[in-house]
This record gives sequence, structure tokens and C-alpha cells, in this order.
Amino acid sequence: MVIIPAIDLKEGKCVRLLQGDFERVTVYSDRPGEMACLWRDKGAQRLHLVDLDGSVAGAPKNEEIIRQIVEEVCLPVEIGGGIRDLSTVKRYLDMGVQWVILGTAALKDRMFVYKACDSFPGHIILGIDAVKGNVAVEGWTEQSAMTALELAKSYENRGIAAVIYTDISRDGMQTGVNVEGTRSLAEGIDIPVIASGGVATLEDIKQLLPLEEAGIAGVIVGKALYSGAILLEEAISLAKQT
Repeated sequence: MVIIPAIDLKEGKCVRLLQGDFERVTVYSDRPGEMACLWRDKGAQRLHLVDLDGSVAGAPKNEEIIRQIVEEVCLPVEIGGGIRDLSTVKRYLDMGVQWVILGTAALKDRMFVYKACDSFPGHIILGIDAVKGNVAVEGWTEQSAMTALELAKSYENRGIAAVIYTDISRDGMQTGVNVEGTRSLAEGIDIPVIASGGVATLEDIKQLLPLEEAGIAGVIVGKALYSGAILLEEAISLAKQT
């Protein structure tokens, strides 16, 4: 199971939000590139980047910083936030991003996502953010009636590389990952699932490790790394024990 450090970008800075609330933001660094290199040096094999400004604006807002990170870290990078057209997908992939995460578009513009999957097979990740099992979109500011499982199943056999499942109610709260919700999704689809939201301690990672066979391929860790509650080296070592 791969441990993936998260770098959320807002106004050019590395930040964390509480439950996706843009009014409850903590700035951890005004040099995201240095933070990316720190996680690389501590053993990260992959990075999760989110353009928070872009997710609300519906277009990239931290693109140059993302380019700098990709060039500096020389690691596989996934990026989400504000990606709504094929030209943006291509631009990110051309700059060296390995995977592009499509969230809001997966619910609101299916034809675009289908075309992205066809044009860039293996490079599209479905980002599903949920509140009580239902999908949230537009930077988590809107909630839909569709469940996470329904949305994910509708994209089976489309060449999706993975599904990132985030329980917004736990994101940034360090209250523990939603193990059962993530397990249920993984068991219900034939696409690898990456857990996200609420990871607080190594115990959360331990709970996920036995579920690799169910389809949980990785876990994204954010605030717990920045607060020191989890040491990246220890998390990576733990994940290698399976």
C-alpha cells in the first residue's frame, strides 16, 4: 500500500482546510516546492496535489507552482482542482504530471471525462468527495443526491486509473479514516481505491492494510504529517510490512 503525502495549494501556499471549509484554513508553508522536496527526501514515492483555488474557480490557479513542484521532485504526481477541459488535462500531463484527478466534472460533465479517459488511458483518476456517502462537488460547496458507489460504478470499464475517496466530514479533522465507507466502495467496484480524509495516527493506516485485497491501493495523508502526529518514514515502513 502506497502512502501519499498531500499538498493543498491556496494562493500559492501549502495549506490544510478543516472539512473542506475555506474559512478554516491553516498555512503550513509559503514554499510548497520545498515541502514537496521534504516529503520526497523522507521517502515518498508519490505526491497528491490539489489546487484549492482552482477547484472553486473551475480553472487552474496555481499552475506555475505545480509545474515547479513536478520539475523539482522527480516523483509521480497526481493533481486535482479546477480541471474542466481536455486542454487542461493535456497541459498537466505534458508538464510531467502522471495522473489528473477529475471530481466535479465526473458528475456534471460525463462526456468530458469519457473523452479524457479515451484520450489519456491510465492517466485519469476519479476524485470522489462525499458527505454521509453522497457526492460533493465544486470544491465541496455543493452536495448531490448521487452516492459515491453509484458514481464510481458508472465509470467502470472506462480505463480509470484509480478512485480517490475522501470523507469530507473527516478531512483535516484527524478523527480517523472512514474504514468501512472506503471498504464498501472498494468492494463494490473493479477500480483501485485510494483512501483519503481523517487519517490521524499509524493505527488508521494499520486498519487499512488488511484491505489491500479488497482493492484499497493507497492512502493519502495530510494534516497528520504536518502536525507531526504521523512520521512519514514510519508510515512507509508500516505499509511495506504487508
